[in-house]
Amino acid sequence: MPTLSVFMDVPLAHKLEGSLLKTYKQDDCPNKMFLAYRVCMTNEGHPWVSLVVQKTRLQISQDPSLNYEYLPTMGLKSFIQASLELLFGKHSQAIVENRVGGVHTVGDSGAFQLGVQFLRAWHKDARIVYIISSQKELHGLVFQDMGFTVCEYSIWDPKKLCVDPDILLNVVEQIPHGCVLVIGNIIDCKLTPSGWAKLVSMIKSKQIFPFFDIPCQGLYTGDLEEDTRILQYFVSQGFEFFCSQSLSKNFGIYDEGVGILVVVAVNNQQLLGVLSQLKGLAEALWLNPPNTGARIITSILCNPALLAEWKQSLKEVVENIMLTKEKVKEKLRLLGTPGSWGHITEQSGTHGYLGLNSQQVEYLVRKKHIYIPKNSRINFSCINANNINYITEGINEAVLLTEGSEICLPKEKKL
Repeated sequence: MPTLSVFMDVPLAHKLEGSLLKTYKQDDCPNKMFLAYRVCMTNEGHPWVSLVVQKTRLQISQDPSLNYEYLPTMGLKSFIQASLELLFGKHSQAIVENRVGGVHTVGDSGAFQLGVQFLRAWHKDARIVYIISSQKELHGLVFQDMGFTVCEYSIWDPKKLCVDPDILLNVVEQIPHGCVLVIGNIIDCKLTPSGWAKLVSMIKSKQIFPFFDIPCQGLYTGDLEEDTRILQYFVSQGFEFFCSQSLSKNFGIYDEGVGILVVVAVNNQQLLGVLSQLKGLAEALWLNPPNTGARIITSILCNPALLAEWKQSLKEVVENIMLTKEKVKEKLRLLGTPGSWGHITEQSGTHGYLGLNSQQVEYLVRKKHIYIPKNSRINFSCINANNINYITEGINEAVLLTEGSEICLPKEKKL
């Protein structure tokens, strides 16, 4: 009798970007370097964790009075309130009017999963989603799985080597009435005040639903308020929107996956209706969100001394990254590397584009064992005093050897 198997015809999935890390790990070269980690790194090459987080985690683990019961489906109430105040400010117009709320989610992917399910059920006319960011976002996969048509645009111009805000305006000008607009890393959208006013006007007139992504507040400029100023502008203009707020990276608790789906409504009555529907969806997705990360973050945000210590740690990280970018640019200048490298220091945050072409990236990976993504967007916190010379010399070599001519590299062996 033939054996029936559900798994018999399941093929291997297509290679994902994570295969770069797999190739790196299989590389035996002692000088190999990986510059594409998602997390913020220390000068010693380890994932960065704020010292105040380490201290708070230890205190929580030793607290005998804690109750380890499941959290409610909506999450830890004090965590949600503290996170909303961090995002909008304690005296935000939306908070005062009680028209902003949130659901504690499993990281930013959980926030998008929850938000997309809601939009599929309650915004049925919107079946096209436009995603605009400075990088390739994974959120598109969530929308696609839910049956949405996804159109993605990058505001990074690889020819001009800069963020081009006109791309955002041009896309919004052309997109249809009533669709969903996802704006990733809104701090990267460097519009002028008149540009923001024009964008807001178009979104209002076309009744576009905004879905923002705030993945690491405080790690762009070092200023928590500055990193969300544009979000507060949309609140002041009376918009309703969703926002994915991730709190894993800026606290250094990557393994916890701590996030919130933020809801800004026109009034409290509408907010309560939306939250009630989100609760039902969350019950089906995960029922109870994880507790530890939320407890750590709440303890810090609700304690003025710990909050000040955490804010200072963010400023130090940002200052260190800015200094690293300056050093990379200066070393390339001293090496006489062809091209302009000012774009390196003009970008905010831990990650940024080197502005290399595919041939130069391939040379770095295969000849110098410096692993970077094909689009040359690297994590600058991976560069430190121990490896900066090797990296900049490798970039210089790649640019010189590939400038104006093609080089022949041996074919890559299949793993």
